[in-house]
Amino acid sequence: MASSKVKTLLIYKLLMEYSDEENPLSSTELIQLLAKEGIHCERKSIYADIQTLNDVGFEIISTKSPKKGFFMASRRFELPQVRLLIDAVSSAGFITENKTKDLVEKLESLVSVNQANDLVSQVYIDGNRKCDNEEIYYVIDSLHEAILDNKKVRFTYKRRNIDIENRKSYTEKMFTVSPYALIWKDDHYYLVCNNDKYDNLMNLRLDRMRRITMLDQPARPFSDVSEYNDVFDVADYTSKMFSMYSGDTVDVTLHCNLGLREEIMDRFGSKIPLKAVDSSHFETTISAAVSDGFVSWVMSFGDKIRVVSPPSLADTVKEKAMAIASLY
Repeated sequence: MASSKVKTLLIYKLLMEYSDEENPLSSTELIQLLAKEGIHCERKSIYADIQTLNDVGFEIISTKSPKKGFFMASRRFELPQVRLLIDAVSSAGFITENKTKDLVEKLESLVSVNQANDLVSQVYIDGNRKCDNEEIYYVIDSLHEAILDNKKVRFTYKRRNIDIENRKSYTEKMFTVSPYALIWKDDHYYLVCNNDKYDNLMNLRLDRMRRITMLDQPARPFSDVSEYNDVFDVADYTSKMFSMYSGDTVDVTLHCNLGLREEIMDRFGSKIPLKAVDSSHFETTISAAVSDGFVSWVMSFGDKIRVVSPPSLADTVKEKAMAIASLY
């Protein structure tokens, strides 16, 4: 009886690993693969085991084209979903090259061997954009635990120096902060937190963190340093950030070229108000954290966006544009 149960489980394992719609496994191939595992059986018992697997909810299809055999039709993740996850992991700069390769291999195990081989041939990992912080998993786990336990954390923050003699060096600074949220944005992973020295929020990159420790000190309530009270609204906070620069949140009215309507809605959501000014322009009012990141975002559109209000922000953009022009 025991060997029969093992055989059924092995058939499931073999179908998961080797079969797909284009590469079904015949009963003969299953018998041969089982023999390598030390299990010998007849063809009719294969059919009985596959029927049992189907009876308990595993969708195994019998096919005659392109070849006769069986394949696992239902998987937890479909091929396009696995490809999407692999692309996300491969492009994430905060995951080291070694950990990227390890994660990709694990994701490949969600599909058949033949499908995985096709995926591998299409995956490109740009090592130049990957960080070198092999502590990144530990950093993520420690911060997640600290946020849940409402505790402060201490870590070393590492930054690259610019040396006039082109010597590669780094500076390290110790931070003690109250952590509130983890955000993946613009291919970087950030911690939203507060430094007790200031009454505001700051965003720090996880890939620059080293030697993290959770302290036995309660975190400062985020209501003391933000507009949020009962729940820290990550979606709302992220929507107001530009290049993850912190800043005071204000209402900003923008005068935009009509051709930017799709980009504006992509950035701020399809529900924002768009008010026609003339046949070529519209205005919209959005809530944004005013910072160098926001100013740079506005200027990236050149003469297609003009800040209408607040006047102080319009003056900042004008001064920045004049400073850039003076360089040339």
